[in-house]
Amino acid sequence: MFPINEVRERFPALSRKDDGRQVIYFDGPGGTQMVDYAMESMYRYIRNGMANLHGTFNTSADTDAMLDKAREAVADLLGCQANEVAFGANMTTHAFAIARSLAGFIKEGDEIVVTELDHRANVDPWITLARDCGAKIKFIKLDSETFTLNLEDLEDTITDKTKLVAAGMSSNVTGTVTDLKPIIERAREVGALAVVDAVHGVPHLSIDVQDLGCDILLCSAYKFFGPHVGIAVVRQRLFEKLPVYKLKPAPEEIPYKLETGTQNHEGIAGVMGAIRFIEELGNGETRRERLLSGMQAIDEYESELAAEVESFLRSLPEVTLYRAASGQRTPTFAFTIEGHNSREVTAWLAEKFNMCVADGDFYASTMAEVLDVYSTGGWVRIGLAPYNTLEEIQQFKKALAAFIQQHQQNVV
Repeated sequence: MFPINEVRERFPALSRKDDGRQVIYFDGPGGTQMVDYAMESMYRYIRNGMANLHGTFNTSADTDAMLDKAREAVADLLGCQANEVAFGANMTTHAFAIARSLAGFIKEGDEIVVTELDHRANVDPWITLARDCGAKIKFIKLDSETFTLNLEDLEDTITDKTKLVAAGMSSNVTGTVTDLKPIIERAREVGALAVVDAVHGVPHLSIDVQDLGCDILLCSAYKFFGPHVGIAVVRQRLFEKLPVYKLKPAPEEIPYKLETGTQNHEGIAGVMGAIRFIEELGNGETRRERLLSGMQAIDEYESELAAEVESFLRSLPEVTLYRAASGQRTPTFAFTIEGHNSREVTAWLAEKFNMCVADGDFYASTMAEVLDVYSTGGWVRIGLAPYNTLEEIQQFKKALAAFIQQHQQNVV
């Protein structure tokens, strides 16, 4: 039995009320609420004395030790080595920095492959790299019927000219979980680097960088119950030869050479608190085992809630749901309502029911163009997190039904 009451107690923001009404958070894909362990870890670091790195005094030594522990925690969460973990501002900033550093490996006539399903943070850095180096950009196409990537033409899309392939683990709009193995394996066959955007994957799925075989994996802690800290995992064999842009006196060794400037130390402390929350949901002899078990518990619970949402949305003739009918998916739902701008819908849900439901293209603009949703203002998106409840889902069903009924009455 998932300990939902205990989980909710860990998230102080859930107690917020506006005009006496409880706030209901359905905006997890845009950023989850922060767990108290993360807040406490941040406050503890700040209160105990902050310092910059590599000093002879205790607060500096404490900061060095904290960063080492944070890398170890992230390594256990993502299934990589601690020295492959670099921290930064966010996933997008990391992607642009890495793209710039890869310019020496890309030449005119080379090819870079991205996808139509991805958030633009895993598209535009690589398009910029291609433009600067004279390389060609190719897209793995979206199947507009299944909302999954069409992998049938991988051999023609990823060729001997391909130097880098970037694909997302899971869509922050449709919830589609992409089978990355054939993409990464094809990249390996032609000697190309494989980049994975796991921003929307980490909050819902167990991650194993070693098993995936990718060269770079990017994510952000604010999507998995922590503060705004970006995380880059770069495989050691690539990381050591990566010619990053850095200050001359800054460290040359990994992973520090990618961490330009002074990092958000208190935020990194908070990352450990977020990982602790996941760990405590699981069981096992090692932290890695407990984290995998914890993620499985989250997945099973969220899947139960997601089934309720999906069944409801598919039952409404006025609703178009952009979601694969089968396969692995995260609890993220994008839809439109006939005759209504998506922002009208979310504003009504916020005003009448105090629900945090988002609208727009969510930076998956290529997919929005392919699926032609800009005429409705993009999608309405409801995303679930492990602190959501079945009671909140029932409230959402009641709210959306009320919106549709009111519209029908106004038309009549």
